[in-house]
Amino acid sequence: MRFIRFVVHNWPLKIGAVALSTLLYGGLVLSQTTQDFKGSVPIEAVNQAPDVIILSNLGAVSEIRYVAPADLGLRVDSGTFKATVDLAHVDPNGDRVTIKVVVTAIDPRIQVLSYEPLSIGLTLDRVTSRTVPIRAVLGPIPSGLRVGEPVVDLPSATVKGPASIVAKVAEVQARVSVDASGIDVNRQVDLLAVDVAGEPLAPIDVDPVSVLVRVAVFTDLRTRTVPIGPVVVGTPAAGFEVASVSVDPVVVQVQGDANDLAGLDLADTAPISVTGLSSDLTATVPLALPSGVQALGAGTVKVTVRLREVTSTRTFDAGLILVGARSDRQYTLSVNQVLVTIGGSVVDLDRLTGANLVLDLNVSGLDDGAHTVVPTANLTTGLTLLGLSPGSIVVTITTPAPSPS
Repeated sequence: MRFIRFVVHNWPLKIGAVALSTLLYGGLVLSQTTQDFKGSVPIEAVNQAPDVIILSNLGAVSEIRYVAPADLGLRVDSGTFKATVDLAHVDPNGDRVTIKVVVTAIDPRIQVLSYEPLSIGLTLDRVTSRTVPIRAVLGPIPSGLRVGEPVVDLPSATVKGPASIVAKVAEVQARVSVDASGIDVNRQVDLLAVDVAGEPLAPIDVDPVSVLVRVAVFTDLRTRTVPIGPVVVGTPAAGFEVASVSVDPVVVQVQGDANDLAGLDLADTAPISVTGLSSDLTATVPLALPSGVQALGAGTVKVTVRLREVTSTRTFDAGLILVGARSDRQYTLSVNQVLVTIGGSVVDLDRLTGANLVLDLNVSGLDDGAHTVVPTANLTTGLTLLGLSPGSIVVTITTPAPSPS
């Protein structure tokens, strides 16, 4: 009863308010014109994360019905409207989802009533990357020609794209055609991401986009075994020199046209630098074969460079110091200095240059008289005393006379 009393209370005023609202709305509608825009407005994605990729075509909206003031002469075209899909809450898992399309008017005086489509189906995925091997794939070989194994300057590449597609990439291929002229292949070739069946995959970005591919083409193929010559360049650290260089294996079997092999007596390696080294070096390096010649097998060898310290001898002036002398005796030496010849590494000898070198004279337990003593040197490890001049010292020991009382 309370609700009924509320409804009928001041009912004439309430009916009047409804009537007035109806009249005002009708006036608003009469003052505007309902129109149709037949063009298309491209759909744009908003709130798309940087690591999310759209695998579908967004398309466009059309058949936009709108109302606008009739007396303002508005110009309406595709730039008047904006169509968007919001990706903020869409899970990019590679599955197809349906997303609502929102169309708004740039001019606030225009009110959008309807449009087509109201929603679209999209497939979103997360962007990922991984490393896959590179393989050169040769096209048909012209009659009368034979080819060697393709050589690619990089072993692998990085593929980037939707996770669901990147997962299918088995390798990237450098597809190479061989010319009937018999000219060796030595050029940059674009890379293509493929699945296990060799079918191209998209959209996939490959880094790098191309690689250098070399293929030896033969018209008169021959094989030959030649020794390997390691090429060592540079200068070791101060005080060191190259003692020996060894290579494993010592020979390699190569193939090429007869005229290319005619002058090949040694297979050089790529340069091996020992610049600044003070210890042995072992490295696996490729062979540096002439154009048109190719190694059978891996085409790499293991080179070991052994270093040694550079040794030398130097002569120094050295002082003498008594060891075990008694305070109640006087000691007279036949000479106060000797020339010493020391051998060892150049680095260690350089450390002695300019130093105060002193040799020991051990006079422990010697009584009065003249004694022949051989000096001894306390040298650092790696240095050797090779000679003395003179080779011995005469030490005269006396007891001082007591001073008169």
